[in-house]
Amino acid sequence: MPRLLVLLAAGSLVLSGAGAASAAAAPPPGPKGESFQNDRTVGVKLWNSQIVLRGDGLNGKRGDGYRLKRPCWYEPGPDGKDMLQQQEQIRPYWFQAHPDGTEEEFQEFLKQFKDQEGKKGRWWVPSYNEKDPNGLSCWGALDPFVWAPEGETPPNGITAQELADIARAALTVPEPKIMLNPNEKSYVNLGTWVWLGVDDPSRSVTAELPGVMSATVTATLDEMEIDPGTTDTQRYDLKSECGPTGHPYVKGGKLQCGVIYRRASVDLPRKVYELSVTTTWQVDVETDGGPIPVAYQPIAIEVTRDVPVGEVQSTVTKLGD
Repeated sequence: MPRLLVLLAAGSLVLSGAGAASAAAAPPPGPKGESFQNDRTVGVKLWNSQIVLRGDGLNGKRGDGYRLKRPCWYEPGPDGKDMLQQQEQIRPYWFQAHPDGTEEEFQEFLKQFKDQEGKKGRWWVPSYNEKDPNGLSCWGALDPFVWAPEGETPPNGITAQELADIARAALTVPEPKIMLNPNEKSYVNLGTWVWLGVDDPSRSVTAELPGVMSATVTATLDEMEIDPGTTDTQRYDLKSECGPTGHPYVKGGKLQCGVIYRRASVDLPRKVYELSVTTTWQVDVETDGGPIPVAYQPIAIEVTRDVPVGEVQSTVTKLGD
């Protein structure tokens, strides 16, 4: 089927017999899927899509720029009877796009839909991720709709893997807050306890194609790693038994997760150690559309905090005899 001009009427996709160039130049009409965006990373913004995104992993603090492998796809649309009815209703739009068109030509246009009326199957229509730089051109290379018999997925039809990828692209995790004790300033040879302020070490996003299938990706905080802010091993001792979130300070407790600085920070460029913590979030996926062959890499998020380190001053006074 040649690339045709896509119009909008009564919320459906319709065709004309000309205008191929303009079809690829403008975004497709129709409903928009739910979108995700934050101040650092844009995940997905779906055009002409029925996919619904939900979960506490939307609109969070940090994403990692995960990008869809294919930014466009077909989604299941109307059955043969409904599609024919929709296309019959666009008569005014068809003749508006074809001022010299005839009734015979319009009926010829409808024939492709009449041929599928009453058959078991669906018309599939194209959607794409607008926030992907290749999304629009990918969509422009797809046919405006394709017919697929019941139980079959057409070439480029959305799969369980791609639905999971959309959820993964929309997934964000919290940006943990580095907690310290001492809080404002540490001192040479004094243990600086490090742990994370995280209200919930798990976030998830579900992408659902209603009535067809859904996929849920869940990120779970797995471990944290401390960088003391210097590569000179003479300046620190690192305690790295941290687990996922470190250990909050306990008076009289043993330092297991933190840093013992052996040198003051006064000689450093900013007079502080730039301590950083990298959190690693394992990503798991569940789908009711069948098993998927690809596992996702963990999400790594780094946060930093300045740690000024001073020296304890002491004064020795000679006592009289």
